[in-house]
Amino acid sequence: MKISDAYLIVSSPGRNFVTLKIVTESGTYGIGDATLNGREMAVVAYLEEHVLPALIGRDASRIEDIWHYLYRGAYWRRGPVTMAAISAVDLALWDIKAKAADMPLYQLLGGKSRERVMTYAHCTGRDIEGCLDEVERHIALGYRAVRVQAGVPGIPTIYGVAKREGERYEPADAELPAEHVWSTEKYLNHVPKLFAAVRERFGDDIHLLHDVHHRLTPIEAARLGKAVEPYHLFWLEDCVPAENQESFRLIRQHTTTPLAVGEVFNSIHDYRELLENQWIDYIRTPLSHGGGITHVRRIADLAGLYHVRTGFHGPTDLSPVCLGAAVHFDTWVPNFGIQEHMPHTPETDAVFPHDYRFEDGHFLVGETPGHGVDIDEALAKQYPYKRASLPVNRLEDGTLWHW
Repeated sequence: MKISDAYLIVSSPGRNFVTLKIVTESGTYGIGDATLNGREMAVVAYLEEHVLPALIGRDASRIEDIWHYLYRGAYWRRGPVTMAAISAVDLALWDIKAKAADMPLYQLLGGKSRERVMTYAHCTGRDIEGCLDEVERHIALGYRAVRVQAGVPGIPTIYGVAKREGERYEPADAELPAEHVWSTEKYLNHVPKLFAAVRERFGDDIHLLHDVHHRLTPIEAARLGKAVEPYHLFWLEDCVPAENQESFRLIRQHTTTPLAVGEVFNSIHDYRELLENQWIDYIRTPLSHGGGITHVRRIADLAGLYHVRTGFHGPTDLSPVCLGAAVHFDTWVPNFGIQEHMPHTPETDAVFPHDYRFEDGHFLVGETPGHGVDIDEALAKQYPYKRASLPVNRLEDGTLWHW
C-alpha cells in the first residue's frame, strides 16, 4: 500500500478545519484531522514543508514505523504543532488500514468493550437560572451528564458562556485575541451556588461536570474542590495550569472531587507523574492532538494501570474526523469514562459526512470500514479559511492571567 499522494483541505464551515487526505496507489484513501484552534496555519506550514513530501512512496500499512519516523526524525520532539501534524497522519493511516481490512476501526483496535458511548453536553447561561433551563433542555434530549457553566456577577465575560442567550458559544471570536477580565474571588464565591441550584432542581441522578479552564492556583483549586464536594461532581476539569504536575498533589490532598486534565497535553510524558501518583481521574487529550491512535492508546493503557479513565476533549473546533475516530476508540478502550459532545453546525456535518450517530445522550459507532468519516472537497471549498484567535485574560488590576 504505497502512498501516492497526500494533501490538505483547509475550510471553515462554522469553524476552521485542516483536513489531511492520504491516497495510496490502489486508490484507497484515509482522512485525518490536523486542526489546532488558533494555530491552524502553523500546522499547515509544518505539514506541507516537512511531512507530506516525506510520506510519498512509503508503505501506508507501516503505521508504527511512520509514527516514529515523524516523531524521532523531527528532533524537536513533542509540542502542539508537531503532534497535531503527526496525529493527522496517524488517523489517516489507521483509516486506510481499516478500509484495507474491510472492517470498522473499532474492530481493528480489538472489538467492542461497550454498545454505546456516554456523552456529556454543555449547559450554559448568562446566570444560574439560564443555566438551569439549559440543563432541563438537555435532559429532555437524553443526556445523563452535563457540563454546567454560568455567568458570574461582576465579570462581563465568562469562559463557556455565550455573549447572548440562545447563541452558540464560540471562544475564538476575533481575528486577534480579545482581552477579557477575570476575578478569581468572585468566581470562587459564585460557583458553589450554581451546583447547589442544579442539585436542588434536578436531584442526584444527573452527572455534573465543570471546566475551570486553568484559572486557579493549586490552593484555590483545592478550595473549590472541597466546596463542591457536597454536589458530587463527575469531574472538575483543568483547575490549574498543568505545566507543573506537582500542583495536583496539593489539590488531591484537600479534596475527593474527581479531577480531569489533558486537553492541552500532547504526549504521554505530560501525564506520567499525574498517573503514577494517582493525582487525576480522567485523561482529556483528543486523538488529533496527542499523536493519533498510535500514541493515545499508550496513554490510555498507562492510565488504566492507575484506575484512570478516558474523557476525550470534543469541542466543535475538532472536526467530525476527530470525533468519528474518537467514537471508535471510545467503543473499544477498556477504561472508557465519557466523551465530550458539542454538536457541529449543519454546514460542518455536510462537509464531513459520517456514519456515527447520536441517540439518547450516547454515540453509536458505525459499521463502515475505516473511521466512517469522509470529506466533500467541493463543498469544503465554499467555506474559505477565516483567521480566528482565542482570547486572553487580565485580572481586574490589568495583570495578564490564564485564559
